[in-house]
Amino acid sequence: MSTPSESLPLSKSLDAALRPSVWDEYVGQKQVKANVRVAIDAAKKRGSMPEHILFYGPPGVGKTTLAHLVASTLESPLKSTSGVAIERSGDLAAILTNLEPNTVLFIDEIHRLSRKIEELLYPALESGHLDIILGKGPSARTVELALPSFTLVGATTRMAELSGPLRSRFGGGTYQLDFYNNDDLKDIIRRSAQLLDLKAPEEVVDRIAARSRATPRVANALLKRVRDFSEVHNRPLSAKLCDEACELFGIDAYGLTKDDRRYLETLLKSFHGGPAGVRALAAAIHEDPDTVEYIYEPYLLRLGFIERSPRGRVLTPEGRAFLRGEKQVI
Repeated sequence: MSTPSESLPLSKSLDAALRPSVWDEYVGQKQVKANVRVAIDAAKKRGSMPEHILFYGPPGVGKTTLAHLVASTLESPLKSTSGVAIERSGDLAAILTNLEPNTVLFIDEIHRLSRKIEELLYPALESGHLDIILGKGPSARTVELALPSFTLVGATTRMAELSGPLRSRFGGGTYQLDFYNNDDLKDIIRRSAQLLDLKAPEEVVDRIAARSRATPRVANALLKRVRDFSEVHNRPLSAKLCDEACELFGIDAYGLTKDDRRYLETLLKSFHGGPAGVRALAAAIHEDPDTVEYIYEPYLLRLGFIERSPRGRVLTPEGRAFLRGEKQVI
């Protein structure tokens, strides 16, 4: 049996193999793709790097993949980090000063940057230099370091937490990525099944797409879990096997988990359907308010099972029908 440390590189390589490597393989987000391609093609014609780009939207809808495609199209090296990993000014200085010329710097969850780090980043984005303060007190002096040319690609799931000054630095465009429709998800699942050398009947593709929470990352993860179930039980992929696997995983026909259902049931039973404040609701289900707001609620809102009102969260008639077992999958 492999240890976690042995299996991790395999998992990473598998995820990388499923990631689209050319624009034609990237399904969905057509308007975003078209706009980004214009920015890249225009920059290439000028012989320069494109202006800085910001992607925002729910987790798992393709922000990281777009950053990889931007770098590959420019034939530029890609340097990836995250906002939470850049804790001190020295961390940012080390990253920027060690970039190769014409690098694409990808910062995931860029809203996690502290305001002090943001302020250090501004001159790097605007004029390509870094201001370093040497010494302390009256003898302190500022040294301006020239940086190699680079394009910053930022990604965030919480656009509202990004400061206005930082948002304004993305002259290459700010693009919102949305949830996926079922047809696009099916195309993604078919492609992933082919790459995994799986024979996935259309009925299996349909079931996985319906349970994927309108998110490609979830679709690929669920496909791999159903594949594992198939291999362990030595049975071919089928609609029946997919249903059995999802029942074992605790995923219903909508893609809702036991935690999602617990949220809805608590809203109904403990708060009489609402309105309920997010902190009170989070405390009742023993969850962090941010987890409730950014993980549970976006998909429940998309399904129309809840609403966010000025007074709090409200269970909709569709949500009540679902809990009664009356709501049917469309």
